[in-house]
Amino acid sequence: MSIVLDGTKIAGEIRGSVRDEAKLLKQKTGIVPGLAVVLVGDDPASEIYVGRKAKACEEAGFASRQYRLAAATGEGELLNLIDALNKDSLIHGILVQLPLPSQISTQKVIAAIDPLKDVDGFHPYNVGGLVSGSPLFVPCTPRGIMELISCTGIELAGKEAVVVGRSNIVGKPMALLLLERHATVTICHSRTRDLPQVTSRADVLIAAVGKPHMITGDMVKKGAVVIDVGVNRLASGKLAGDVAFDEVFPKTSYITPVPGGVGPMTIAMLMRNTLDAAIRLGK
Repeated sequence: MSIVLDGTKIAGEIRGSVRDEAKLLKQKTGIVPGLAVVLVGDDPASEIYVGRKAKACEEAGFASRQYRLAAATGEGELLNLIDALNKDSLIHGILVQLPLPSQISTQKVIAAIDPLKDVDGFHPYNVGGLVSGSPLFVPCTPRGIMELISCTGIELAGKEAVVVGRSNIVGKPMALLLLERHATVTICHSRTRDLPQVTSRADVLIAAVGKPHMITGDMVKKGAVVIDVGVNRLASGKLAGDVAFDEVFPKTSYITPVPGGVGPMTIAMLMRNTLDAAIRLGK
């Protein structure tokens, strides 16, 4: 029987735990976790994401600051803001909403964030920690996916895991986390030959490409766990994942929907990372 993994419900439980822990932290130490979110430009999708993060902070009892900068903002101005936030003792987490305008180097900006406040887990220090198995922070989406996989009860050791997509945000860290759990991991990308042959071997299949309905029924092994990271807006205005849900669903043991699967888990893990940062910096 195929089961839909309810990311909204699971994320709600995690956020409830974070809220309770944050309340206890404040009672014991007076520390209120603080998250600063920086948005450069007025990209509509980014505006939505920033709004969701602010709402999540409010629900968790966190202090939330939003910095909205014009699209024409120079790299130096943004780096100065990050430097100030690094030195601000009331801010425990710094998140710069991506993508950034072309005049700003994303790599420079990420590297400027204090690794102890890098709640996105993108700083080279934290990426290196992930490779060695000891990161300060795990990127939010991969961390959320691992929580979803844990909910299935599947033992990853020895299983074949296929990650479709090799981005620094999802694909690469996802592969490292699966490897840490002793799965046999394959990363696929735009130049992978005979993709269906590779994906059809997967006990766990993670689609993170950004192409609607790319993963079809013939590409999935019977009984696989399928995690759909893609969020694509169709011409009709509806959201669709990278997986053709209706035809893949009957073949799976577990599958995530879009929306309501991975997305809510990403926000929940951001709250968890911010709380972890506040506890670490408060010691």
